[in-house]
Amino acid sequence: MSEAVVMEPPRPGGFLESSCSAGDSAPSLVDTANESSEEEYTGEREEEICAHSEVTSSTKTTEVPAEQTSNTQTVSAQRPDSLSLPAAAAERSMWTSQFDAEVKLRIGESGLAAETPLTVNQMLTSAVERFGDFTALSWKEGEQQKSLNYREYYQSCRIAAKSFLKLGLQRYHGVGILGFNSAEWFISDIGAILAGGFAVGIYTTNSPDACQYVAENSRANIIVVENHKQLQKILQVEDKLPHLKAIVQYKDALKEKRPNLYSWAEFMELGRDEPDAPLDEIIASQKPNQCCTLIYTSGTTGHPKGVMLSHDNLTWTALSTSHHVRLTEATQAQEVVVSYLPLSHIAAQMVDIWVTMRVGGATHFAQPDALKGSLVNTLKEVRPTAFMGVPRVWEKMQEKMRSVGAKSSTVRRKVAAWAKDVGLQRNLNKMNPSGAVGRTPFTYHIAKKLVFKKVRKALGLDRCTKCYTGAAPITKDTLEFFLSLDIPLYELYGMSESTGPHTISRSDAFKITSCGKELPGCKTKLHNPDEEGNGEICFWGRHVFMGYLNMPDKTEEALDSDGWLHSGDLGKHDQNGFLFITGRIKELIITAGGENIPPVPIEDAVKEAVPLISNAMLIGDKRKFLSMLLTIKCQVNAESAGPEDELTPEAIELCSKMGSNATRVSEITGGKDREIHAAIQEGINRVNEEATSNAQRIQKWIILDRDFSIVGGELGPTMKLKRPVVVKMYKEQIENFYKELATPTTPDNPLPPK
Repeated sequence: MSEAVVMEPPRPGGFLESSCSAGDSAPSLVDTANESSEEEYTGEREEEICAHSEVTSSTKTTEVPAEQTSNTQTVSAQRPDSLSLPAAAAERSMWTSQFDAEVKLRIGESGLAAETPLTVNQMLTSAVERFGDFTALSWKEGEQQKSLNYREYYQSCRIAAKSFLKLGLQRYHGVGILGFNSAEWFISDIGAILAGGFAVGIYTTNSPDACQYVAENSRANIIVVENHKQLQKILQVEDKLPHLKAIVQYKDALKEKRPNLYSWAEFMELGRDEPDAPLDEIIASQKPNQCCTLIYTSGTTGHPKGVMLSHDNLTWTALSTSHHVRLTEATQAQEVVVSYLPLSHIAAQMVDIWVTMRVGGATHFAQPDALKGSLVNTLKEVRPTAFMGVPRVWEKMQEKMRSVGAKSSTVRRKVAAWAKDVGLQRNLNKMNPSGAVGRTPFTYHIAKKLVFKKVRKALGLDRCTKCYTGAAPITKDTLEFFLSLDIPLYELYGMSESTGPHTISRSDAFKITSCGKELPGCKTKLHNPDEEGNGEICFWGRHVFMGYLNMPDKTEEALDSDGWLHSGDLGKHDQNGFLFITGRIKELIITAGGENIPPVPIEDAVKEAVPLISNAMLIGDKRKFLSMLLTIKCQVNAESAGPEDELTPEAIELCSKMGSNATRVSEITGGKDREIHAAIQEGINRVNEEATSNAQRIQKWIILDRDFSIVGGELGPTMKLKRPVVVKMYKEQIENFYKELATPTTPDNPLPPK
């Protein structure tokens, strides 16, 4: 086995120490609500990277085998700029953009950071040894419940790996997986890794051209598709994929017979009787510091980037996360999760595959129409012990509950309102570290029995002690709504480039709107903080990615010369070490007057002031004043998942309270409905009253004809706003804002005096 230099971040230079050392037994806290991916990062770094991270001959290095444990000496990463580097040293950098390279692991001296590095196969075989007879995966086919235990799961992965090899999978080549979450998805992912290839998730919403880019960039030899619809995307670009050798379809019967096209049953038969020795030889040659998975960013700023994750990235992050959030191993009490978020995204992979595997948990697959309405039914059947939702999932639940509540009797509404007041106050007091810790009020126990338990049961969350939100920003209104129902949403914060989580909030270390503190074994520093303490959030730890495949320049933008990952997010710490996201460097609006304005707080304030608003996007970069694009809450088509003209029941009720009879978006747009127009303007006026300067006031706005959506292109797969796309799509409306400068005194914009 070749050797990898083990490094700690340099101590001098004012780098902040982790608020919780790697050896602390009490885990730190986090907020992932804004899981920002490098997909939207174009931030500048302080210095150019060349080879500054390399260790010179004048600096003593300590090299250890990639799988050796602890008590490793720290190594200086500094060297004179004038010294050239031998090629061999460059191959052992902390980063790479080459598919077959090895990297230095950031192994610490103690605690979780010093744990023995593992390959994916080692972590999975350990799970089989400890939890072999426990359910690993379960799903419904019609009304029939099916499952695989850990022993069967591993054997299926090995058979898939042998099938991939028989189809011609080459070392360091991709296996693309295009489809909704399923046992076959997991087995294909792990099978590809065991066979020495790269597991490559492809978003189901990708166009044929987008699929072609990912498949070609990862040199995919095999692509696994869910059904005929996804198969057609690959067949359209098949002639542009020189590395492609076979396609496997894992759901439904094949509608056509083609060379090198296999059903799942045919695929698994290929490897079933193949000898184990060739596969075992490949598995034995794998090292924790080699790439095994590619996560492709959604490409909002150009071509998607292939985030290279090593075996150690996956296995160590799973260890640190499970330790931090205090998951129980199956031998004590089995954790249960529901898999429904896109597995091509690292957040879903980390929760559904890797963290769950680490503790022997059970993953239950939701139905493909989960986000179109069936998710709550699955939750009620499965009753998960932990649940991860992107903000839009929680917002949809909130809207549904408010809609149902509005139809309740007066007595029920009054009881619910009282209980929510009790719940919110109790939980706000609980999170205040300076407050006196007294007995839980008797009123809380009554509210829990009358309301909170019933709400949890109705949502399928009665066993769920850990509800998480991440992948995009969530509003304070939604956080407080669930907190008032005694369902705290613990925010996760991280990115694809940090193998998912960097911080995760916990019940005993939780502040609303905060990202909490980092995982044990990880470190945070704020780069170039301003006078208010806001700086760019930077990560250090074994969760930091290897680099972007074939993109050395982009890799050097993301990782500085000392190996810190620059997130592109702005944040600050409070006096207790809690991290708060305050903006995103790339999203900062810089007005024509030179004022820097973070858009998200203003957008959230407008949505809170006017609950009828579904999405709000602030405009004003290089402009003389701020304007805003608004959308109205509307129904979603069950088949296409696209926005419809009909308003949601909650929106209709809100319109009624404003004195309007509108039931469709088209009845509101273009200023047709004076009552709603006036109510929105009044809400924006209230937001403007709180503005810290005149430059931060919204002077013009428009309601768009349709809501933002994934299928429309305005939102990414995790419902994150694609700002550059929206600007291009609504260029005409935006230009109309600035044809004639509006002032606070115009009748159309009756802004209050400052």
